[in-house]
Formats: sequence, C-alpha cells, structure tokens
Amino acid sequence: MTETEVRVATTADELEDAFSVRKTVFVDEQGVDESLEWDEYDESDSDAVHFVGYRDGEPVGAARLREAEAGVGKVERVAVLESARGEGWGRRLMEALEIEAENQGFDKLVLHGQTSAEGFYHGLDYETTSDVFDEAGIPHVKMAKEL
Repeated sequence: MTETEVRVATTADELEDAFSVRKTVFVDEQGVDESLEWDEYDESDSDAVHFVGYRDGEPVGAARLREAEAGVGKVERVAVLESARGEGWGRRLMEALEIEAENQGFDKLVLHGQTSAEGFYHGLDYETTSDVFDEAGIPHVKMAKEL
C-alpha cells in the first residue's frame, strides 16, 4: 500500500495496525495501564468500528466508534503517533468517523477528550459538557456534537 488515507479497519492486519498506534500513544507514551486501554469493544465480536490512518503505507492514526445509546455514537481511542502530529491526521480520522456515524444513523456524537485535546475538538464543533474529571490518570472532559 502506498496511499495516504484513513479507512475502516476491516481485516485482522488493519485492526492490528490500529491497535499498535493506540499502544504506542496511550500505553507507551502516556503511561495508560494496558488493562484499561483494551476492553470488550476491541473484541472481534464487538459492533465497534475501528479506523486506521496510513501515511505512505505505515499506520499513524487510530480511532474507534461505538453506539453509546440509541442514536448516539461514542468517539473513543483517537490517537496519532507523535511523528505524524500536526499533519492533519486527527481531523482526517474524525471526518471519516463522522461520516460512518451518519451512515449508521447517529444524530449525535459524544466523547471523553483529554483536556490537552479540548481545543482540537472545539475546532471540529464539539462542545464541552462537563467539568474536568480523571480517566486513566489523565484529565478529561465530556464533549458532544450534533450531526
């Protein structure tokens, strides 16, 4: 593969690529305990949709979408490798995720964003809906966007 793209991870290799980005960013870089990073939505029988971004064939970004409740999707595990930050990968991942959310019939997206990424999500029209709280030892806020 030589394209630079974001795609829905449908093969075992693409899922492994998404998981490797998440491990590098969340576990290795941010120190999140592996037992907190992986959950039932990463299992093969889950309805969650995983996304992976490729730059010149190498995985550089990942994200996950799942149903939180009827009509509401939850954005999770958005990660971009340090070497690819500032290149628009976060925005591309979120655009692909929002298209999939609309295709699934969601009319709202929610997420728990790290406070360090709050400005990024504001730039994509997400609104902060909570005070700061701790998740996996990292300050987060709840955010939402109507689709």
